[in-house]
Amino acid sequence: MIGLGLEETLLQYVRAVGWSVTAAVGFAFGVGIALKVFDWLSTDIDEWEEIKKGNIGVSLIFISLIVMVGLLVYKVI
Repeated sequence: MIGLGLEETLLQYVRAVGWSVTAAVGFAFGVGIALKVFDWLSTDIDEWEEIKKGNIGVSLIFISLIVMVGLLVYKVI
């Protein structure tokens, strides 16, 4: 930040922290909502029980869902 004063530099830091907090909150809500909707849509299988049993396929589906929501939140913010 060459050429910026101390006030401008601090303002840039505050903005960066603010956007980081916004992204974290957005990601948390997005993942929670996506997992809940996925759980509602797949009524004939208990995903959490399958993960506890060690079913890797179900856990990979959840991982891909979380990654996709993260990418969407990243693009929006």
